[in-house]
Amino acid sequence: MEELDPLIKAIRTTPIIDNHAHPLLIPSALSKYPLLAITTEAHGDAMRTTTSTLSHIRAVKQLSDVLRCPPTWDDVRKAIDIENARPHHAWQKRCLEGIEIILVDDGLDGKDEVYDYAWHDRLTRSECKKIVRIEKVAEEIINELFKNPELAPEDVFGGLREAFEMVIEDALADSEVVGFKSVICYRTGLAIPAHMSVADIEDTFVDHITQLREDGVTHFTRVDNLPLNFYLVNKTAQLIAKSPGPYKKPFQFHTGLGDNDITLTTSSPSHLQEFIRKFPTVPIVLLHASYPWTKEAGYLASVYDNVYADIGEVFPFLSKEGQENAIREILELCPTEKMMWSTDGHWFPETYLLAIIQVREALEVVLSEYVRDSVLTGSQAIRAVQDILFTTSNDLYGLGLKLTPLEESTPLSTTSAISLPVRTLPPPSTDLHSFTSFLDANPSIKFLRLQWLDLTSILRLRVIPVRRALDMLKSNPHLQIGITTAALGLLQNDTLLTGVMPTGEHKLRAIMSTLKAGPCEGYASIQGEFVEKDGSPVALCPRSLLRHTLETSKAHGLVFLVGFEIEIVFMSRSHQDGTLNTLYNSAGHSWSSSRAMHDSTITEILEEIYEKLAESRIFLEQFHPESCFGQYEFILPALPAMEAADTLIQAREIISTIVANHGMRATLYPKPFSHMAGTASHMHISISSPGGDEKEVYEPFYAGILKHLPSIIAFTYSNPASYNRMADGCWAGGRWVAWGTQNRETALRKVEGSHFEIKVLDGLANVYLAMAAIVAAGTNGVKENEKLVSGDCLKDPANLNDEEREELGIKIGLPKDLPTALGTLEGDEDLINLLGKDLVIRYVATKRGELDMFNGMEEAELKTWTIERY
Repeated sequence: MEELDPLIKAIRTTPIIDNHAHPLLIPSALSKYPLLAITTEAHGDAMRTTTSTLSHIRAVKQLSDVLRCPPTWDDVRKAIDIENARPHHAWQKRCLEGIEIILVDDGLDGKDEVYDYAWHDRLTRSECKKIVRIEKVAEEIINELFKNPELAPEDVFGGLREAFEMVIEDALADSEVVGFKSVICYRTGLAIPAHMSVADIEDTFVDHITQLREDGVTHFTRVDNLPLNFYLVNKTAQLIAKSPGPYKKPFQFHTGLGDNDITLTTSSPSHLQEFIRKFPTVPIVLLHASYPWTKEAGYLASVYDNVYADIGEVFPFLSKEGQENAIREILELCPTEKMMWSTDGHWFPETYLLAIIQVREALEVVLSEYVRDSVLTGSQAIRAVQDILFTTSNDLYGLGLKLTPLEESTPLSTTSAISLPVRTLPPPSTDLHSFTSFLDANPSIKFLRLQWLDLTSILRLRVIPVRRALDMLKSNPHLQIGITTAALGLLQNDTLLTGVMPTGEHKLRAIMSTLKAGPCEGYASIQGEFVEKDGSPVALCPRSLLRHTLETSKAHGLVFLVGFEIEIVFMSRSHQDGTLNTLYNSAGHSWSSSRAMHDSTITEILEEIYEKLAESRIFLEQFHPESCFGQYEFILPALPAMEAADTLIQAREIISTIVANHGMRATLYPKPFSHMAGTASHMHISISSPGGDEKEVYEPFYAGILKHLPSIIAFTYSNPASYNRMADGCWAGGRWVAWGTQNRETALRKVEGSHFEIKVLDGLANVYLAMAAIVAAGTNGVKENEKLVSGDCLKDPANLNDEEREELGIKIGLPKDLPTALGTLEGDEDLINLLGKDLVIRYVATKRGELDMFNGMEEAELKTWTIERY
């Protein structure tokens, strides 16, 4: 119908004021949260069945249309990974196409894992504004007061009342803040009493704080199920009502559906009626269509002048029919000029994209139907669209924006039809700001471990009291300390290499992005890089080498995701003489055996490891018993390459520390027991940059690695003990330069596409050097367009006959021992040039110095000596 064309055009070209959303995750945090969450409020095990929901199935189809990939979840995920690697936030801009401005509630947990609200300006036509979540304000204030043991609980309450009122008043005066939000729906439900005694509120709060301190709690996290929740909401409304002038900033309330932390029966907005009547001048926004209480929201917005209905979040969480019905239900009573819309976008840009596509589709279906049935005229339907998507929010939040239609494009366009100006943002956070923010979130931290991994793969450190670290950062832009230049010329017994002098000094600079809690209570850890006095990198610094190597790869269009498997052996320690023995009660231990997890002490240790890793924002994907007695494997998530290396070091330290606290030893020694499986540190790597899964890209990359693998082995098998593990028929990667699809007997196992597993790497290697050698060789392979001369080996290379080996091009064996590997490395001029001659010379000298030191030890003595250090 031609009469519908103007309406359809209005639906597609009216810009959106997103009146409620949350920040996007920073790249390093994307892999820590399940992408499945884009269409469900389910969490944990309940998310398992999400893929059979109508909302998910529809989302897969719509995303595949935009991404131009097959309509399967796996294909969509892969395509999103490629899009996320594109420069200049192109994918995020595409996902937010059509949004004029976002009003950002940044009160979710994990604030260090998301972008600041103002960062999102680069994705929208107008500068974004902020919604203040009042419970988060109170919790941060309480925590600051709570961690001062000299303050009595009564003083904490008094300080909270005073500080909370000041923060809300400041927000009322702040032009960047356009409203407030409460999640009391999650905490007590929406039945807010009109009157409560301050004395009663104080009594329950004081009892709560007293109990927390008696329980040894050091960090206050949540105002939950307390009369204080009612106080915070009432106080905020009072302050809004008392604010000068006729205009009042709106007060948003979560209503209706949420995750399983909510009590659904108390989430109906009808419970708010008494509160609504009490504050008639305070604009109240009922979020999320109040689903499944949508009719109640429409009723309240129709009979109370100060109530408005948001119809967000049901996009994309409901089915197509459910979304259309929600619009019909809200329109049964609610004036369109009392309606607004939001994405409730959070974490993943795809949540915005799906919400935008689906709301425009739903409006087109419902409003076109109303026009055809003469329920609305065309002009009335167009006004409804403009009210819902733009005008109501613009007026309510006092944004003062002009409704300028978008350039017309179909909802599923794959290129942006909008010119997106980029706001000039403030400079990045300083190291001091990052450090203080970390301490605010981790108030129990007293000491900072500034660490470096030396050329012998010993993790060395300096412990700095937090107070001293803060003082240093207040007078310097970076946290750095002086370390003798000899630190990169030491053997494990602290003797100097020949020619290395104990004179001169480097600066060890803390890399703030690596800051994590742990490995034990009261401590945090941070990786350092060695710099010269002028701030330039030290050529012998392993982490600096990896950083430079990754920068070079990026310049060639290559970006990587890397994940590690930590294999580690738990050993019992004798109470009499401290000797190490096979883990007690492990006679039935075998690969993935439930028997290896029957012992309650072991399961407690494993659970403690999982929890402590999570506290450090390291989220295990799996863990299970491995083949060797006392051996367990912990699988880390795929992360950007440098972050993966830093995370591996921190995870190992946490595991080893927890095991040691239980009177045992956790070792990375490659072959603790000659008759059992060895211990590796398998590295999974994939090319995540655009086109990375194309053979023309990844085959030259892995061809470059295979070409230099005999030299790379000097870094990945860096200890004489490493070669005890190198054997055929043991799933250890074998003794040949070879690759094979899903073949665990080849040095490189192809998993899928550009995802390969490097099997010839163990825990005694310096991971920065090993990864730098692998990435440098692979990048050079792409640069030189190396051919993958060896074929896909689907058998154990050791079992091939000469003819089969010749046909597959498997001709070169791996070095049999460390001296041979070092000699091979010294003869590889190309790899030396890629890594730097000075570093390779020092590394080889260090390894030969170790060999000389080991020559004076008996085999059993050397084994024990090494296990105690690694």
